[in-house]
Amino acid sequence: MNAMSSDPFGKRLREAMDARGPLCAGIDPHRGLLESWGLTDSVAGLEKFALSAAEALAPVAAAVKPQSAFFERFGSRGIAVLERVVETSREAGALVVLDVKRGDIGSTAQAYADAYLDPVSPMVVDAITATPFLGFGSLDPMLATAREHGKGVFVLALTSNPEAPQFQHARTDGGRSVAGTVLDELRNHNGDVAPMGSFGAVVGATIAETGEDLDVNGPLLVPGIGAQGGTADDVRRIFSGVLHLVLPSSSREILGAGPDPAALQAAVGRSVDAFSALWTNR
Repeated sequence: MNAMSSDPFGKRLREAMDARGPLCAGIDPHRGLLESWGLTDSVAGLEKFALSAAEALAPVAAAVKPQSAFFERFGSRGIAVLERVVETSREAGALVVLDVKRGDIGSTAQAYADAYLDPVSPMVVDAITATPFLGFGSLDPMLATAREHGKGVFVLALTSNPEAPQFQHARTDGGRSVAGTVLDELRNHNGDVAPMGSFGAVVGATIAETGEDLDVNGPLLVPGIGAQGGTADDVRRIFSGVLHLVLPSSSREILGAGPDPAALQAAVGRSVDAFSALWTNR
C-alpha cells in the first residue's frame, strides 16, 4: 500500500479505505495551528508540527493530505520538510494525496506531472489535486502520467467556497454546467474500472443540494469536514447513492486535538467511526 506499488491508485485507495476506514487526514501547518501547539511560526516549528502529525496520523488513516502551500511559504527549507512528511507517511502505510491544485498547459502541465507523479521524482506521491479551469484537456499530461505510474488525480468540480458557483455552475454552449462537464470527463476517463477508477473529483461537504451525477466511478475527495462546518449528515445528504466512493477529508478538526499523538489518533478514530456508520447504513 505504498507509493511505489504498481497497482492503480483507485485499487490501492479502495483497499486502504476498507482496511483503515474512510478518512483522509489533512496536514495543514498554518500559523494558528503551530501556535496552538506551542510552536513558533518558523521552519523549526513547521518541522516539529508536520512530522509529529505525520507520525501520529499516517499509521491509522487511509490517506494523509499535506497542503503544499503551508510548506512552500518557507521556501526550499519548507519543501525539504514536505519531502520528509511524504516519506514518513508512506513508510507508515498511508497513501499521500498532495494538495497542490496545479493546473497549466502543455509542457508546464507535464512538468507538474513529472514532479509529483513520476516515481523518479523526490516528491512523488500517490495522488495530487488539480484544477481544470484552463480546460479539462489541459490535464491530459497529468492524467496520462498518473495512469502510467499507478497514481491518481483529484480534479476540482464542486467546491464549497462562496465564489465557486460563478464558474462551476456556469453553463457551456451545450447547456451543461462546467461542474457537470468535469464530472462527465472523469466518468469517461475512469470507464468501468473495478473496484474504482483512479481519477476523482473534489466535492465540498458544505455545498448546497446538487442535481449533478456524482457517480464518476472514482473517489470523491470531500473537504470541509469538521472545523469548516461539514458533518456526517451533510455527507449523507449530498452523496446519497455514492457513499462508497466518498473519502472525507478533515484537517483542522483533527489537528486541533494535538500535539499529543494519542489525542490525534483518537480524533481520527472518532471521524472514521462517524463515517463508517454512514457506509454501513447506506
